Amino acid sequence: PAKASLLAKAASGMLAGGAAQAIAVPFDLVKVRMVGDARLVAAGALDAPRYRGLAHAFATIYRTEGLVGMYTGCTPAIQRAALVNLGELTTYDTAKRYFVTVFGDTLACHVSSAVCSGFFASLCSTPADVAKSRIMNQVKAADGSVAYQGTLDCWAKTVRGEGFAALYKGFLPGWMRLGPWQLVFWCTYEQLRKLTG
Repeated sequence: PAKASLLAKAASGMLAGGAAQAIAVPFDLVKVRMVGDARLVAAGALDAPRYRGLAHAFATIYRTEGLVGMYTGCTPAIQRAALVNLGELTTYDTAKRYFVTVFGDTLACHVSSAVCSGFFASLCSTPADVAKSRIMNQVKAADGSVAYQGTLDCWAKTVRGEGFAALYKGFLPGWMRLGPWQLVFWCTYEQLRKLTG
């Protein structure tokens, strides 16, 4: 069979990541809000967290915001997941094609490809992650308005107010999280692939 084109690989990765995230959005929303509350409590901006735990968070969000509220921030969350997969899957395959000519199909090739994969996954997804977190954490004003109307609006307001670099807030911690995951995943995958033929 013919090799898939770079565009086909990119589209496949983005579709897989986006579809998986579409299912996981309510869990992501709860995680983002609970982490955000912890930061606000630590900074003295909030007296106590809004949620006592996972079940309470789901129940409270559903009761106060409805089913639609469970999907607050779904667009940037899906965009972020699609971009992570775009960065990791497409880059790993492309980097491996290069590194296999340098190291052969060895652990050094897989490690080098995985490092590139983690870096580009973080580079592609951090702006969407910034928007996702801000949109999921925003609280409606008394008149029902919100600070951000969507990903593009969030990016524009962030760049205007904080500069372009603000779109990459959290890049290093994100890479430090994705990088080791990529290393373990890809190296394990390649070793299992070799063992099973």
